[in-house]
Parts: sequence; C-alpha cells; structure tokens
Amino acid sequence: MAEYKEIHGTKIRNYTTNPDNPIVGEVWYNDTDNVLKFQYPAVTTTGSWSTGGSLNTTRSDISGAGANNTATLAFGGEQTPGPGKVALTESYDGTSWTEVNDLNTVRSYMAGIGVYTAALGVGGAPGGNDETELWNGTNWTEVNDLNTGRRNFAGAGTTTSGLVFGGLPGVDAETELWNGTNWTEVNDLNQARSNNAGDGASNTSAITFGGRAPPPYLALTETWNGTNWTEVNDLNQARGYFAGCGRPDAALAYGGITPYFALTEQWNGSNWTEVADLPTAVSQLGGTGVQTSALAFGGSTPSQTGATNEWDIGVPIGAWSTGGSVNTARGDTGGFGTQSAQLFCGGEIPAAPRSALTESYNGSNWTEVNDMNTARKCGGSAGTLTSGIFYGGNTPPYSNVVETWNGTNWTNGTSMNTARSDQGSAGVSSTSALGFGGTGAPPSPIYKGFTELWNGSSWTEVADLNTDRGDNMGCGTVTSALSAGGASPAKAVTESWNGSNWTEVADLAVVGMNAGSIGSSNTDAMMAGGANDSTDFFKTVEQWNGVSWSEIADLPVEVRTQGTGARGTTTQGLSVSGQISPGAQTTATYEWNSASNTTKTVSTD
Repeated sequence: MAEYKEIHGTKIRNYTTNPDNPIVGEVWYNDTDNVLKFQYPAVTTTGSWSTGGSLNTTRSDISGAGANNTATLAFGGEQTPGPGKVALTESYDGTSWTEVNDLNTVRSYMAGIGVYTAALGVGGAPGGNDETELWNGTNWTEVNDLNTGRRNFAGAGTTTSGLVFGGLPGVDAETELWNGTNWTEVNDLNQARSNNAGDGASNTSAITFGGRAPPPYLALTETWNGTNWTEVNDLNQARGYFAGCGRPDAALAYGGITPYFALTEQWNGSNWTEVADLPTAVSQLGGTGVQTSALAFGGSTPSQTGATNEWDIGVPIGAWSTGGSVNTARGDTGGFGTQSAQLFCGGEIPAAPRSALTESYNGSNWTEVNDMNTARKCGGSAGTLTSGIFYGGNTPPYSNVVETWNGTNWTNGTSMNTARSDQGSAGVSSTSALGFGGTGAPPSPIYKGFTELWNGSSWTEVADLNTDRGDNMGCGTVTSALSAGGASPAKAVTESWNGSNWTEVADLAVVGMNAGSIGSSNTDAMMAGGANDSTDFFKTVEQWNGVSWSEIADLPVEVRTQGTGARGTTTQGLSVSGQISPGAQTTATYEWNSASNTTKTVSTD
C-alpha cells in the first residue's frame, strides 16, 4: 500500500495549531488539540434550486421521467388558452430542452415512469384514460392498457418493473404493477387519493405522499414493499397538484396547492423536513430525479410557465469575506477593476448630496486618490485601475458629462448623446464602454432603453434595450454584455448584448434593482444584493452562466446601491459600500471567492 508521502510528496507535518494556508487534500497533526486534520472543498449538505433552461412549449399538467436533473423527458400536458391537451415530448440535457417525437395520444395528468431513454406514459386525461405508451429513446409505442383507466395519479419504477397508484375519476386507492408486458392489480393504498406525488426504483419499492381525498388535501405518506402499503410520517404541509421524486428512504416533495406553494420538503426515511423553496410558487408541474438531483418544470403560477428549476446537493460553496473598509461610506457610486485592483468613485454621501471622491483598492486597503472633476452619483462606469471611464449620472440635474481615468487623474471627454443617471454599464477601458437604460428627464419617458457605445473619442447610439428601465445591473464588454433587473417597478428581466442587439434571456430568480454588478461577459455574471423598493433590501446573490440564474451564498448583510461597473469576476469579486438601510451607508467591503474550503478533524482515538 502506498504511503502518504509517496502520494503527496511530503510526510504529515506537526503544527502547534493549524497551517496558515492549507491546500485541498493536505493532512496535518494539530499538537494543541492532539488531532489529525485535513482540508477539503466546502460543498452544500442541504439542497438548493437553480434556474435551468425553459421548456420550448409552456404548459401545465405535464408528466416526466428521468434519473437526475441532467437527463429528463417531459411529455403531454395542457396549454391554455388552446390548443388544450398536447402530445408534445421534450428531452432535457441539463442545459436546454429539445423537442423529440410526440406521444401517439394527446394527454395530460399521466403517471410518468422510467428514465429519459426508456419511459412509460400511463393513463391520463381526458376522462380516465387506460392507455400505456413506451418510449425507447426515439419513439413512443402503444403497449398493454391499465386495468383501470385513471388520471391525476403517481407512478414509480422502470419500463420493466413499474407501479402506479391513486388517481381519478373515483378517487382511487388502486395499485397496479407492471412487469414489462402487462398490468396486474395488487394491494390498495391505505388512503384513496388523487393528485398525489410519488416515486421509487421498481415495482417492489415505492413511496407516495400528499394528494386529495375530497374535501381536504392530504399530508399522508405511504411506502410500498412489493406487497403492501404502510403509513409513515406525514408531510409538514398537506397539498396536491405537486411534484415529487426519490425513493422510500430519500425523497423530495415540491410545489403544489392550495394556495400555490414554493415549499420543498425532504424525506430521510423517517421524517419530512422543510428545505430551500422553489424560486416561484407553482402547481401542476412536472418533476423527476432523486433527492440529490431533481428537476421541476412547467406548471401554473397561476399563469402557465415553461420555467425549469434544478435541485442539487453537494454543490461547491463560494464564500464572502470581509475586506478593507472604504474611507468614506457612500452609495450610487461608480467602480471598476479586479478584486485586488479596484477604483471606487463618485456617489452620494450623508454630508453632501453628490461626491467627486475617488479611492483605490489594492486587495487590502483603500487609498484616497485624485477627485473627479464633477461631483455626481448614479453614473455608468467601466475599465481597469489604470484605464477607466465614468459617464452620465446626476449632479443634479441629469448629466451627460464624461470623464476618463489614466491611473492618476480624471480628464473630461466627449459628452454622451443623452443625459441620464442610473444606467447599466459595461466595458474594459477608457476607450471601450457601453451605457444602457437609465433614468432621464421628462417629457420623454423617465425610464430609458437607450444604449450608447463609446470608442474612446465619441458616443454612438446603437440598438435599445427591449425593456425600458433604470437602476439595472450591467457588466461585460462592448460585444458581450448583460443587463439584469432594474426599475420601475422592480424587475427580473435579463437581456444579453452580442455587440449589435439585445435579446431577452432567462429572468432573475428574485425581482430586484440597485444591485452590485460582478462579471466579465454575457455568459458569466453575478448580481449581489439590491432591493425591490426603497425599504426592502436584499443580501441575495445570483450567478448567471449564460443560460440561467442560480442563487449562491448570500452577502453578509442586506445592501443596495453599491454602484455601477463590474467589480471583479465571478471567481474573485467585490461588493463595495452602499446603503444597508434607508439613510444609512456602510464602509464595508466584501470579497467573493468562488470556491471555499473547510477543515475536518479526524478522530485519533
């Protein structure tokens, strides 16, 4: 057997306490505590939802089959208004949905069984359908029917070992077992119900929970051992029209009514525990996967949705830590650069409505440097510590003044075409910047969609945002930028810029404005903090991967108006100053690092 030294190149070292900067995988002996310790990556131990790619066809009452959130089949459902029930089938690869061959019969409220390459679509509406269709990864084929036609029920297992239970029209307790060829009636549920959720690995091991036995919704949970159903501990929240997945010893329940729920509960084989909610309350949705890797798709909110959300456990955890404090607290500032080389300029401070102050950050401390020529807040900003630009803002009134930074001084440049404040911004230097959206003076609409491009000597009007707004987050370059959130009212809209046009993409999970911006392109960004009105502040942080937003580690405090300009990257970013409550500003700087580690103690007894 290989020794530790042969694997890692060093022996296990003794330390009085712990090493200053242990690396992942390093093992050492702590002489003070008399224990072995090692360093390993921090990952989530409870789950969280993140936004995935939307269905191509929005619908509710949808069914699905899949082993995890990167390989799922969605089929059937209902579109309102019209055409009603559909036979559409889509396949999900963890990023996007692809339309594949349709069911033979249009249906909704089916039981879905299996995985995305081998699935069963069973029963459904209209009425109480008894048809079964088999998916082989390419096509659907009709196979032998159920003994009792039904809809609004649940299923478990595989295409060779399946189970269905509950349902309508008569609020059934009936259970049927599939052996790959035929359905056989077996022992009933203890509680007849419809609109229940459930799952399982085979026709000998399954779980069902919730549902409806008019008039009440149920919290009852039952497990199947191949012969009988056994009542076990209830859900915390009675509900129906929801989704579930997993096994009798590890399951997940999410969404449902009544009212509309975002609630997620996790089953450990003995009890249900409330865990992280879905981003949006939804019912009549599809659900697939297992407790550690699940998918939620489609449904009603109450309007129909094509949204997809991915549930994961064991995701690497990024972390915020406290950096050096700014010298002067303020909000609505500009800023640009990296985590260890950042400029912080302008803004609003309690002592004066507008500020020209400029500070420089070296990764540890902020230093006051030369002031801007014109004091203002809410301007756009972009660049690096040695080559930056601040444009527009509010002096008052609305301003089109432009200043460029050379690492030492500010110099006035050519004015923007349209005076505005509260705009999103992107760019990499004093000669390459983009300004979009913002707030302008009446009589034209106060919130703008205008976009202007800076080439180092002049501004050119280019294609507008699709949605007029101000207080929007912005980051990226003049050929690859992102705008997210904004006002008014607060929005979740996200748009991607390709150098010529803006395209609407997946919304933020949380409606917001006045957030801090981090990121380098339209495929890699973060939105930190913010608010949805003048008094409701957030510490929520969302990360964008080019397809969807996912919530990651919160800021240490609720904060808004950290200002425009991308403050670093999604690997190493910053949140600088801003408001922590109405009228109260902070000097705090928070540093983001995308991966964090933790130290584990090994018992030596």
